[in-house]
Amino acid sequence: MRTIVGYAPGAYDLFHVGHLRILERARAQCDRLVAGVVSDEMCRRAKGIDPVIPLAERVEIVGAIGVVDAIHIETVPDKLIAWQAVRFHRIFKGDDWEGTSKGTVLEHQMATVGVEVVYFPYTEQTCSTLLRRVLRELTA
Repeated sequence: MRTIVGYAPGAYDLFHVGHLRILERARAQCDRLVAGVVSDEMCRRAKGIDPVIPLAERVEIVGAIGVVDAIHIETVPDKLIAWQAVRFHRIFKGDDWEGTSKGTVLEHQMATVGVEVVYFPYTEQTCSTLLRRVLRELTA
């Protein structure tokens, strides 16, 4: 019987319950879970924001969560490069990607290597964007 490797990429900045829930749900659907933590530089390029929490600390936080078996630091947005390094069977994303052009591209790309894309409900009441906005207002 093969070991199912799951991959849960994200910035994991301002770690909150939404991040925890995605990691817990992902862990329930695989035997080994690798969290892909986006580098500071890639976060700037992909999202146009500077992470509040530096990469080393985000890696430490995510690695301390009991459901994560390993960390892969993402330095490029191409998930095929992450797949080459990790060799995962399932990739987990928030359902805010489902039905979007970026989700469709990911699904097609992952299908070329036999990887299943699994979507989980996005936690709208707590998200990094909202936390970042509140922090800006408090420090303004």
